[in-house]
Amino acid sequence: MTGAFTRPAWQRAAFLACAALLTLLSARLFYSALLWQTGGEWSAPLDDVFIHFDYARSAARGQPFAWTEGSGYSSGNTSLTYPFALALGHAAGFRGERLMVWAALVAAMSALGYLWAAARLFAPLPLAPTLLLPLFFVAVGALGWSVWSGMEVAFFLGLWGLALAVAAELRAGRWPRRGWAWGLGAANALVVLTRPEALTSVACLAAWAALAGRPRTRTAFALALRALAPPAAALVLQALANRWLTGEFSANGALVKLALYNPYMPADEKLDDYLFNLRYSFDRVHFHHYGEGAWAGLLPLALALFALADRRTRAGAALLLASAASWVLLVALNGQVRWQNERYLMPAVAWELAAAALGAAALVAPPRLARARLARALAGSAALAALAGEFWRHERTQYQDQVWFFARAARNIRDQHLRAGRRIGRLEPPPNRVMVGDAGAILYASDLPGFDLIGLGGYAGLPLARAGINGLPATLELLERVPPAERPEVMAIYPSWWGPLGAWFGRPLFGVPVEGNVICGGAEKVVYRTDWSLLDTGRAPLTLRPGARIYDELDLGDLLSERAHDYVASRPRAGYAVMRVLEHPRERGRQVWDGGRHTPPGKSERMVLRGLPEGRPVELLFRTAVDVETRLEIQVGDRVYPQLLAPRRGWVEFALPLDPGEVRAELPLRVTAGDGDWINYHLWAVEPAP
Repeated sequence: MTGAFTRPAWQRAAFLACAALLTLLSARLFYSALLWQTGGEWSAPLDDVFIHFDYARSAARGQPFAWTEGSGYSSGNTSLTYPFALALGHAAGFRGERLMVWAALVAAMSALGYLWAAARLFAPLPLAPTLLLPLFFVAVGALGWSVWSGMEVAFFLGLWGLALAVAAELRAGRWPRRGWAWGLGAANALVVLTRPEALTSVACLAAWAALAGRPRTRTAFALALRALAPPAAALVLQALANRWLTGEFSANGALVKLALYNPYMPADEKLDDYLFNLRYSFDRVHFHHYGEGAWAGLLPLALALFALADRRTRAGAALLLASAASWVLLVALNGQVRWQNERYLMPAVAWELAAAALGAAALVAPPRLARARLARALAGSAALAALAGEFWRHERTQYQDQVWFFARAARNIRDQHLRAGRRIGRLEPPPNRVMVGDAGAILYASDLPGFDLIGLGGYAGLPLARAGINGLPATLELLERVPPAERPEVMAIYPSWWGPLGAWFGRPLFGVPVEGNVICGGAEKVVYRTDWSLLDTGRAPLTLRPGARIYDELDLGDLLSERAHDYVASRPRAGYAVMRVLEHPRERGRQVWDGGRHTPPGKSERMVLRGLPEGRPVELLFRTAVDVETRLEIQVGDRVYPQLLAPRRGWVEFALPLDPGEVRAELPLRVTAGDGDWINYHLWAVEPAP
């Protein structure tokens, strides 16, 4: 297959002019609606856009891969390349909300590059039907919403277009295949560093390039290997860097968003969730974003399949449909595929629409050798016009809704998140750090260091993303490891998201409401002055007798402490993170906070205590809260110690003396709940008091 660049110069210029005109008209439609809603202020329809902006600003300031200043390396931005593209704009003077202007310029150039590259797939066809490609690209409102949102969708498509252009040159065979295969590998590496889910899509590109012209198996394998080795190596290096700097191979975004990492969800529920996401993805795109027509939404897919039937467009359509299908199969692992206007699905939508444009072009441009070619062209054009009219009849309202939704969402983010961030930035004295439940616009507008409850951001290598999926108690247990002087002095949260967090650890300063909300997580963002005096109150035993010595400590809910003690709960139905504020057992009126793990009846937990003196007297000191009568079996080695706990008010700490013959330097324990729920908050191995 020859590339589109072999067309005459006037045809290339005509296509570029058409693509540029339609791209700019689409951008103008969305951005003019945005600026009208905001009164001329730039914003973005998603708070996640400002996560990119946070990382971009840090990179421009010489702290790449940092979420906010001083937070250290973070894997919270799954797209590694996009923040650097934005950082160029920040360095060029696009500061504050005007960085969105630079993001718009990047999106426009990327979209145009994608169309310029995808036009190569239309090389066997005349120019006129090739112009359907940019028309189809701008015909769906949801795709335009994501392309112009400030997210990395357009930038990703532009880099994929770069890889496609190199792959097309490989198929054309005009250049040395070995060198261009490595070039394809380099382009593929950029693609997967922009979106890791693209690994299957670049594999499709590699296969498409390697299998051109029916090469020998060995030749095709060598070419595909060169095309896939760089992106695979890039992902491996990224995983190793994550492991080295954060303790996790996976990026924070994957930990937070993928059901695979949910410790409380059984395997069958994870499978059900995945299958639901697959069905949802297909239905949402074809029966909602392509208009509310029951069958009209299938027209793009039908045209894409028609492209497979035409010999001229078969290879290109196969590439596009394979890329789209493999993309959806992978992103369906992400539970958030159902949110944020389905932005995760939009690359697949772009590829399906390109395949549909191929099918439409083949329909109106019969092969040169076909009999009654003019009649077939007229019939195809009439059929396409009828199908396009029916599709647009359903898509028109959807498109208008998407433009309105884009503008209103951007206004919502401006009204709540950006304004909250600006007010926080003007507080006197300025807070040292801001705790947020959504790591985006608030930190960007305040330009202050942050602490992210969900875990997409990062701080000093703490496993905040892993703690986030375990629950708020696990996050607060990690906060105890932060020096008091560095703990957030302000937090901006939705109170309904975080239970007693605001009541226990904050004093309200002000609220920032939003009217006509379509995108924010709540009607009011509440900003608190924090009070962490309850933290650390439960770190030491409350009933330790004078003269007793602590050999080892396991703080349940603290992921680092649990990791050091090989803690394992009977997942997925046990090990839920919980926390309580209860009265001190010996000091009336004194409140103590602690987090722990819940074990329901019939389930167990295992752990290993270390640093114990072999053969010496040792007591296990447990902290719990007993609301109902609870029976336990505590297994140490081969011996089982039964325990009956009666309901008591406040914190309960009970000591279990061990047989000195059972004591080892590394002591495995197993605690099984019988009747009643068992909640283990803290465990110490202590030397009994004399």
